[in-house]
Amino acid sequence: MEHSVIVIGGGVSGMTAAGMLAQQGFNVTLLEKEAETGGHAARWDRLFPDRKKASEVLDFIRKGMSRVKVITGITVVNITRNDKEFTVVTRGQVADGGSQMADIPHPASCILLATGYELFEARKKEEYGYGIYNNVITSAELEDKFRSGSPILTSEGKPPARIGIVHCVGSRDEKVGNLYCSKVCCVTGVKQAIELKEMYPASEVFNFYMDLRMFDRHFEELYYEAQQKWGVSFIRGRLSECAENPDGSIIVKTEDTLTGKPLKMTVDLLVLLTGFVPGRGMASISAMLGLTTGADGFTNSADSHTLNNSTEIPGIFLAGAVKGPVSISESIADARAAAIQIEVYLNSDKPGND
Repeated sequence: MEHSVIVIGGGVSGMTAAGMLAQQGFNVTLLEKEAETGGHAARWDRLFPDRKKASEVLDFIRKGMSRVKVITGITVVNITRNDKEFTVVTRGQVADGGSQMADIPHPASCILLATGYELFEARKKEEYGYGIYNNVITSAELEDKFRSGSPILTSEGKPPARIGIVHCVGSRDEKVGNLYCSKVCCVTGVKQAIELKEMYPASEVFNFYMDLRMFDRHFEELYYEAQQKWGVSFIRGRLSECAENPDGSIIVKTEDTLTGKPLKMTVDLLVLLTGFVPGRGMASISAMLGLTTGADGFTNSADSHTLNNSTEIPGIFLAGAVKGPVSISESIADARAAAIQIEVYLNSDKPGND
Protein backbone atom coordinates (compact mmCIF):
# COMPACT_ATOMS: atom_id res chain seq x y z
CA MET A 1 0.00 0.00 0.00
CA GLU A 2 1.29 3.47 -0.87
CA HIS A 3 2.31 5.41 2.21
CA SER A 4 0.80 8.85 2.81
CA VAL A 5 2.66 11.74 4.46
CA ILE A 6 1.10 14.89 5.88
CA VAL A 7 3.36 17.95 5.99
CA ILE A 8 2.04 20.71 8.24
CA GLY A 9 3.53 24.07 7.26
CA GLY A 10 4.12 25.51 3.80
CA GLY A 11 7.27 27.52 4.39
CA VAL A 12 10.71 26.74 2.99
CA SER A 13 11.29 23.60 5.06
CA GLY A 14 7.80 22.15 4.60
CA MET A 15 7.82 22.74 0.84
CA THR A 16 11.32 21.29 0.43
CA ALA A 17 10.57 18.11 2.37
CA ALA A 18 7.17 17.66 0.71
CA GLY A 19 8.67 17.88 -2.76
CA MET A 20 11.49 15.48 -1.93
CA LEU A 21 9.11 12.90 -0.39
CA ALA A 22 6.74 13.10 -3.35
CA GLN A 23 9.65 12.50 -5.72
CA GLN A 24 10.41 9.33 -3.74
CA GLY A 25 6.95 8.03 -4.59
CA PHE A 26 5.03 8.85 -1.40
CA ASN A 27 1.55 10.35 -1.42
CA VAL A 28 2.21 13.78 0.12
CA THR A 29 -0.29 16.40 1.26
CA LEU A 30 0.98 19.79 2.43
CA LEU A 31 -1.27 21.79 4.76
CA GLU A 32 -0.77 25.55 5.08
CA LYS A 33 -2.78 27.97 7.24
CA GLU A 34 -2.12 30.98 5.00
CA ALA A 35 -3.64 31.55 1.57
CA GLU A 36 -0.26 31.03 -0.12
CA THR A 37 2.81 28.89 0.49
CA GLY A 38 6.28 30.35 0.96
CA GLY A 39 6.18 31.37 4.62
CA HIS A 40 8.32 34.31 5.70
CA ALA A 41 10.56 33.92 2.65
CA ALA A 42 7.66 35.06 0.46
CA ARG A 43 7.97 38.50 2.11
CA TRP A 44 11.72 38.73 1.62
CA ASP A 45 13.50 40.52 -1.20
CA ARG A 46 17.16 39.52 -1.21
CA LEU A 47 18.88 36.93 0.96
CA PHE A 48 22.17 37.07 2.81
CA PRO A 49 25.06 36.75 2.22
CA ASP A 50 25.02 36.87 -1.62
CA ARG A 51 21.74 38.83 -1.91
CA LYS A 52 20.10 36.25 -4.13
CA LYS A 53 16.42 36.96 -4.78
CA ALA A 54 14.18 35.07 -2.34
CA SER A 55 11.71 34.54 -5.18
CA GLU A 56 14.35 32.55 -7.08
CA VAL A 57 14.80 30.19 -4.12
CA LEU A 58 11.04 29.71 -3.78
CA ASP A 59 10.68 29.10 -7.52
CA PHE A 60 13.38 26.41 -7.31
CA ILE A 61 11.62 24.68 -4.42
CA ARG A 62 8.19 24.88 -6.05
CA LYS A 63 9.48 23.18 -9.20
CA GLY A 64 9.99 20.05 -7.11
CA MET A 65 6.44 20.09 -5.74
CA SER A 66 4.50 19.07 -8.86
CA ARG A 67 3.38 15.81 -7.23
CA VAL A 68 2.42 17.37 -3.89
CA LYS A 69 -1.21 18.02 -3.00
CA VAL A 70 -1.27 21.51 -1.46
CA ILE A 71 -4.17 22.70 0.70
CA THR A 72 -4.05 26.30 1.91
CA GLY A 73 -6.19 28.48 4.15
CA ILE A 74 -6.90 25.78 6.71
CA THR A 75 -6.45 25.22 10.44
CA VAL A 76 -5.43 21.93 12.05
CA VAL A 77 -8.09 21.24 14.67
CA ASN A 78 -7.29 17.68 15.70
CA ILE A 79 -4.71 14.92 15.27
CA THR A 80 -5.38 11.33 16.35
CA ARG A 81 -3.35 8.14 16.15
CA ASN A 82 -4.58 4.60 15.63
CA ASP A 83 -1.74 2.08 15.86
CA LYS A 84 0.76 3.33 13.22
CA GLU A 85 -1.68 5.51 11.32
CA PHE A 86 -2.63 9.15 11.94
CA THR A 87 -5.62 11.29 11.06
CA VAL A 88 -5.17 15.04 10.75
CA VAL A 89 -8.44 16.99 10.80
CA THR A 90 -8.43 20.42 9.19
CA ARG A 91 -11.04 23.16 9.17
CA GLY A 92 -11.49 25.41 6.16
CA GLN A 93 -13.92 26.78 3.66
CA VAL A 94 -15.78 24.32 1.50
CA ALA A 95 -14.90 24.64 -2.18
CA ASP A 96 -17.52 26.77 -3.93
CA GLY A 97 -19.35 26.93 -0.63
CA GLY A 98 -19.03 30.61 0.11
CA SER A 99 -18.21 31.16 3.77
CA GLN A 100 -19.31 27.69 4.85
CA MET A 101 -16.67 25.87 6.93
CA ALA A 102 -16.10 22.14 7.13
CA ASP A 103 -13.85 19.70 9.00
CA ILE A 104 -11.96 17.34 6.69
CA PRO A 105 -9.91 14.29 7.79
CA HIS A 106 -6.57 13.49 6.16
CA PRO A 107 -5.12 10.00 6.83
CA ALA A 108 -1.35 9.58 6.97
CA SER A 109 1.32 7.05 7.82
CA CYS A 110 3.45 9.80 9.32
CA ILE A 111 3.46 13.55 9.88
CA LEU A 112 6.15 16.17 9.36
CA LEU A 113 5.77 19.30 11.46
CA ALA A 114 7.27 22.32 9.71
CA THR A 115 5.21 25.10 11.28
CA GLY A 116 8.13 27.50 11.43
CA TYR A 117 8.26 30.62 13.58
CA GLU A 118 6.68 34.01 14.17
CA LEU A 119 8.43 37.33 14.43
CA PHE A 120 8.70 38.91 17.85
CA GLU A 121 6.00 41.53 18.47
CA ALA A 122 8.03 44.74 18.52
CA ARG A 123 5.32 46.58 20.48
CA LYS A 124 6.39 44.61 23.55
CA LYS A 125 9.58 46.71 23.59
CA GLU A 126 7.65 49.90 24.21
CA GLU A 127 10.83 51.84 24.92
CA TYR A 128 11.76 51.53 21.22
CA GLY A 129 8.58 53.29 20.12
CA TYR A 130 7.25 50.82 17.57
CA GLY A 131 3.56 51.49 17.00
CA ILE A 132 4.00 54.82 18.78
CA TYR A 133 6.35 56.77 16.52
CA ASN A 134 5.79 56.77 12.76
CA ASN A 135 9.45 56.49 11.81
CA VAL A 136 10.12 53.31 13.77
CA ILE A 137 9.65 50.20 11.62
CA THR A 138 10.67 46.53 11.74
CA SER A 139 13.22 44.80 9.53
CA ALA A 140 10.38 42.78 7.94
CA GLU A 141 8.59 46.00 6.99
CA LEU A 142 11.81 47.38 5.53
CA GLU A 143 12.21 44.20 3.49
CA ASP A 144 8.64 44.60 2.22
CA LYS A 145 9.65 48.01 0.89
CA PHE A 146 12.76 46.59 -0.78
CA ARG A 147 10.67 43.84 -2.41
CA SER A 148 8.08 46.30 -3.71
CA GLY A 149 10.79 48.42 -5.31
CA SER A 150 9.44 51.56 -3.68
CA PRO A 151 11.84 54.16 -2.24
CA ILE A 152 12.52 54.05 1.50
CA LEU A 153 11.05 57.27 2.85
CA THR A 154 10.22 58.69 6.26
CA SER A 155 6.58 59.19 7.25
CA GLU A 156 7.03 62.78 6.08
CA GLY A 157 7.87 61.52 2.58
CA LYS A 158 11.57 62.40 2.71
CA PRO A 159 14.62 60.20 2.05
CA PRO A 160 16.25 59.44 5.43
CA ALA A 161 19.63 61.11 5.85
CA ARG A 162 20.44 59.17 9.03
CA ILE A 163 19.21 55.63 9.78
CA GLY A 164 19.56 53.50 12.90
CA ILE A 165 19.29 49.69 12.93
CA VAL A 166 18.72 48.03 16.31
CA HIS A 167 19.84 44.43 16.80
CA CYS A 168 18.42 41.79 19.18
CA VAL A 169 14.86 43.11 19.46
CA GLY A 170 13.14 40.30 21.32
CA SER A 171 16.24 38.10 21.37
CA ARG A 172 18.81 37.64 24.13
CA ASP A 173 16.46 39.65 26.31
CA GLU A 174 15.65 38.39 29.80
CA LYS A 175 12.93 41.01 30.25
CA VAL A 176 10.78 39.51 27.49
CA GLY A 177 11.69 35.93 28.40
CA ASN A 178 13.76 35.16 25.29
CA LEU A 179 17.30 34.27 26.30
CA TYR A 180 18.25 32.68 22.99
CA CYS A 181 19.93 34.23 19.95
CA SER A 182 17.73 34.41 16.85
CA LYS A 183 20.84 33.74 14.79
CA VAL A 184 20.05 35.65 11.59
CA CYS A 185 19.32 39.16 12.89
CA CYS A 186 22.95 40.35 12.84
CA VAL A 187 23.60 39.43 9.23
CA THR A 188 20.16 40.75 8.24
CA GLY A 189 21.09 44.11 9.76
CA VAL A 190 24.35 44.15 7.83
CA LYS A 191 22.63 43.20 4.56
CA GLN A 192 19.91 45.82 4.97
CA ALA A 193 22.46 48.47 5.92
CA ILE A 194 24.29 47.87 2.63
CA GLU A 195 21.04 48.04 0.67
CA LEU A 196 20.12 51.32 2.32
CA LYS A 197 23.54 52.75 1.42
CA GLU A 198 23.09 51.54 -2.15
CA MET A 199 19.80 53.42 -2.30
CA TYR A 200 21.07 56.53 -0.50
CA PRO A 201 24.90 56.68 -0.74
CA ALA A 202 25.07 60.00 1.14
CA SER A 203 23.08 58.67 4.13
CA GLU A 204 24.57 57.67 7.46
CA VAL A 205 23.65 54.19 8.69
CA PHE A 206 24.30 53.02 12.26
CA ASN A 207 23.98 49.46 13.58
CA PHE A 208 23.44 49.23 17.36
CA TYR A 209 24.47 45.74 18.44
CA MET A 210 25.24 43.67 21.55
CA ASP A 211 27.66 41.25 19.84
CA LEU A 212 27.95 40.65 16.13
CA ARG A 213 27.43 36.95 15.48
CA MET A 214 28.59 36.31 11.91
CA PHE A 215 28.34 32.54 12.25
CA ASP A 216 28.27 31.25 8.69
CA ARG A 217 30.37 31.27 5.54
CA HIS A 218 30.77 34.72 3.90
CA PHE A 219 28.93 36.51 6.73
CA GLU A 220 32.11 38.06 8.08
CA GLU A 221 33.05 39.24 4.59
CA LEU A 222 29.66 40.95 4.29
CA TYR A 223 30.33 42.71 7.60
CA TYR A 224 33.70 43.99 6.33
CA GLU A 225 32.09 45.12 3.07
CA ALA A 226 29.51 47.11 5.02
CA GLN A 227 32.26 48.96 6.89
CA GLN A 228 34.98 49.32 4.31
CA LYS A 229 33.03 49.82 1.09
CA TRP A 230 29.83 51.43 2.34
CA GLY A 231 30.91 53.25 5.48
CA VAL A 232 28.28 51.68 7.74
CA SER A 233 28.94 52.46 11.42
CA PHE A 234 28.66 49.82 14.15
CA ILE A 235 28.08 50.88 17.76
CA ARG A 236 28.25 48.28 20.50
CA GLY A 237 25.46 49.00 22.95
CA ARG A 238 21.82 48.23 23.58
CA LEU A 239 19.33 51.09 23.28
CA SER A 240 17.77 52.25 26.53
CA GLU A 241 14.96 54.34 25.06
CA CYS A 242 13.74 56.38 22.12
CA ALA A 243 11.73 59.57 21.85
CA GLU A 244 10.22 61.58 19.02
CA ASN A 245 11.15 65.09 17.97
CA PRO A 246 8.47 67.52 16.71
CA ASP A 247 9.68 66.94 13.12
CA GLY A 248 9.13 63.17 13.41
CA SER A 249 12.80 62.21 13.76
CA ILE A 250 13.76 59.78 16.52
CA ILE A 251 16.03 60.53 19.48
CA VAL A 252 18.08 57.42 20.33
CA LYS A 253 19.67 56.97 23.74
CA THR A 254 22.23 54.23 24.32
CA GLU A 255 25.64 53.55 25.80
CA ASP A 256 28.70 52.85 23.72
CA THR A 257 29.94 49.89 25.77
CA LEU A 258 33.34 49.90 24.06
CA THR A 259 34.09 53.40 25.34
CA GLY A 260 31.83 53.29 28.39
CA LYS A 261 30.21 56.58 27.40
CA PRO A 262 26.51 57.42 27.06
CA LEU A 263 25.41 58.26 23.54
CA LYS A 264 22.51 60.31 22.24
CA MET A 265 21.75 60.91 18.59
CA THR A 266 18.88 61.67 16.24
CA VAL A 267 17.92 59.46 13.31
CA ASP A 268 15.31 59.98 10.60
CA LEU A 269 14.38 56.27 10.51
CA LEU A 270 14.82 53.53 13.09
CA VAL A 271 14.72 49.86 12.03
CA LEU A 272 14.14 47.12 14.63
CA LEU A 273 15.63 43.70 13.87
CA THR A 274 12.91 41.50 15.37
CA GLY A 275 13.87 37.98 16.40
CA PHE A 276 12.20 34.58 16.11
CA VAL A 277 9.57 33.24 18.50
CA PRO A 278 7.77 29.86 18.35
CA GLY A 279 4.92 29.63 15.84
CA ARG A 280 1.53 30.26 17.40
CA GLY A 281 -0.11 27.19 15.91
CA MET A 282 2.52 24.79 17.22
CA ALA A 283 1.36 25.04 20.84
CA SER A 284 -2.02 23.48 20.05
CA ILE A 285 -0.46 20.80 17.81
CA SER A 286 2.03 19.89 20.54
CA ALA A 287 -0.85 19.52 22.98
CA MET A 288 -2.72 17.23 20.55
CA LEU A 289 0.30 14.98 20.13
CA GLY A 290 1.86 15.21 23.59
CA LEU A 291 5.10 16.74 22.29
CA THR A 292 7.35 18.63 24.66
CA THR A 293 8.93 22.04 24.23
CA GLY A 294 12.11 23.52 25.60
CA ALA A 295 12.40 26.48 27.94
CA ASP A 296 12.53 28.66 24.81
CA GLY A 297 9.14 27.38 23.64
CA PHE A 298 10.45 25.62 20.52
CA THR A 299 9.66 21.94 19.99
CA ASN A 300 12.03 19.28 21.32
CA SER A 301 13.41 16.57 19.05
CA ALA A 302 14.13 13.04 20.22
CA ASP A 303 17.84 13.85 20.46
CA SER A 304 19.46 17.10 19.37
CA HIS A 305 22.61 15.25 18.22
CA THR A 306 21.53 11.97 16.65
CA LEU A 307 17.76 12.23 16.02
CA ASN A 308 17.23 15.92 15.50
CA ASN A 309 14.41 15.44 12.98
CA SER A 310 12.62 12.77 15.01
CA THR A 311 10.40 13.04 18.07
CA GLU A 312 9.68 10.64 20.89
CA ILE A 313 6.45 9.72 19.07
CA PRO A 314 7.06 7.23 16.23
CA GLY A 315 5.85 8.68 12.96
CA ILE A 316 6.08 12.34 13.98
CA PHE A 317 9.01 14.28 12.52
CA LEU A 318 10.29 17.88 12.68
CA ALA A 319 11.94 20.21 10.18
CA GLY A 320 13.16 23.78 10.14
CA ALA A 321 12.43 26.58 12.60
CA VAL A 322 9.87 24.56 14.57
CA LYS A 323 12.96 23.50 16.58
CA GLY A 324 14.51 26.97 16.84
CA PRO A 325 15.98 29.80 14.75
CA VAL A 326 17.56 28.78 11.44
CA SER A 327 18.56 30.47 8.20
CA ILE A 328 16.88 29.61 4.89
CA SER A 329 19.84 27.51 3.74
CA GLU A 330 19.74 25.61 7.04
CA SER A 331 15.97 25.13 6.68
CA ILE A 332 16.45 23.55 3.27
CA ALA A 333 19.21 21.23 4.49
CA ASP A 334 17.21 20.26 7.57
CA ALA A 335 14.11 19.54 5.48
CA ARG A 336 16.10 17.23 3.23
CA ALA A 337 17.45 15.42 6.26
CA ALA A 338 13.92 15.02 7.62
CA ALA A 339 12.71 13.64 4.28
CA ILE A 340 15.45 11.02 4.34
CA GLN A 341 14.54 9.98 7.89
CA ILE A 342 10.88 9.70 6.90
CA GLU A 343 11.75 7.60 3.87
CA VAL A 344 13.79 5.21 6.05
CA TYR A 345 10.96 5.05 8.59
CA LEU A 346 8.27 4.27 6.02
CA ASN A 347 10.38 1.70 4.21
CA SER A 348 11.40 -0.08 7.41
CA ASP A 349 9.63 -3.02 8.97
CA LYS A 350 10.85 -1.94 12.38
CA PRO A 351 8.69 0.39 14.52
CA GLY A 352 10.08 3.64 15.82
CA ASN A 353 11.80 6.63 14.31
CA ASP A 354 15.33 5.32 14.16
